[in-house]
Amino acid sequence: MHKNLSLPSRRPHVLHLTQPVDGGVARVVTDLVRAQLADGLAVTAICPDSALTGRLRSLGAHVRHWHATRSPGASLVREVRQLARLIDEVRPDLLHAHSAKAGLAGRLAVRGRIPTVFQPHAWSFEAVDGNTAALALRWERWAARWAARVVCVSEAERATGVHAGITGRWTVVPNGIDPDRFRPAPAGPARAALPPLAGLDARAPLAVCVGRLCRQKGQDVLLRAWSAVRRRVPDARLVLVGDGPDRDRLREEAPASVLFAGAVADASPWYQAADLVVLPSRWEGMALAPLEAMACGRPVVVTDVDGARESLPPSFADRCLVPPEDPDALAGTVGELLLDPSLRTSLGDRGRRHVLSLHDVRHTARAVADVYRDLLGAWPAAGTRPYPAVGDTGADRTTPRAEPTEHRESIHS
Repeated sequence: MHKNLSLPSRRPHVLHLTQPVDGGVARVVTDLVRAQLADGLAVTAICPDSALTGRLRSLGAHVRHWHATRSPGASLVREVRQLARLIDEVRPDLLHAHSAKAGLAGRLAVRGRIPTVFQPHAWSFEAVDGNTAALALRWERWAARWAARVVCVSEAERATGVHAGITGRWTVVPNGIDPDRFRPAPAGPARAALPPLAGLDARAPLAVCVGRLCRQKGQDVLLRAWSAVRRRVPDARLVLVGDGPDRDRLREEAPASVLFAGAVADASPWYQAADLVVLPSRWEGMALAPLEAMACGRPVVVTDVDGARESLPPSFADRCLVPPEDPDALAGTVGELLLDPSLRTSLGDRGRRHVLSLHDVRHTARAVADVYRDLLGAWPAAGTRPYPAVGDTGADRTTPRAEPTEHRESIHS
């Protein structure tokens, strides 16, 4: 039992740990740190230098530099030793490790000496094949003993872990987005404000894919589907927003009707410019891009991987879900929606209402705070909130709180 009964008289000190991250994980960490600082916690982040470190410092968090790569390798022993020294210097009350590499190094460095929350943000063994996948799974099964709680972003992600033989104490906290940042806007002005779309016919059907250019996000599958989409919708255009290790290969494969926007600081104008947002992932925990797109009132097409069904309104399954690794099914669904403006409008409106109801970032932050309180005990309340309180009035917003789902299972001895 990790609960520290001496903590209620002071603010807990939370340490967030990440490997090099961008995109969705970086946004999740940023949103949590913002909310936790406003909730009265002392917050430190340990992570490699990146745009994330600048954002966290600007929020008021302490940031310590960790020399670490994105994936495990020959440098792991050195990285764990450095991390252990940093954690000893920071002396946090709780460690929250994000993603596989940080979860590996953090649990090795701490080994349960302080309450440790591990949040996989999609399982490592799904990202690799063969012996590497077997090793990753063996590690996750073994290291579960050093996590006081495993926080999954979807029931499907939790189920994948359970079915893989990982035992532990689980809590499901669905991902959330900031509906004040991701809002509907007319597509025409949004397109006009984006230089890469200069000269594009305002009436051209536009599909947008936002995500790191890597195997996980499946942009190669979308490119294989795109020729069939163009046969059905000849004037359609596709924009890939993001950067990553597959950029050069994808550029070589892409026809002239596909534009590459590169990495962007704010994806919301791209969602607003789109007629349709597509994310053909091979695996996920619960992707943020579809939630962001729906918050902007745009319909989405996503692959039926972990978290996808849970992120959509139930009635969207037939219209918006396709099997992963299936370019023919992807092309059929994308083409159908690009040809049906009234259906896109209906899906966009319903999608936004769904996200406001169940995937507001304030719900996420409060659910994670509940996990911390369960492990540490209560702490004095702070007077500032990072977002309007759940229940505050606001235009086009519903406010039911999404409660975290907790699952207790035995830990390996």
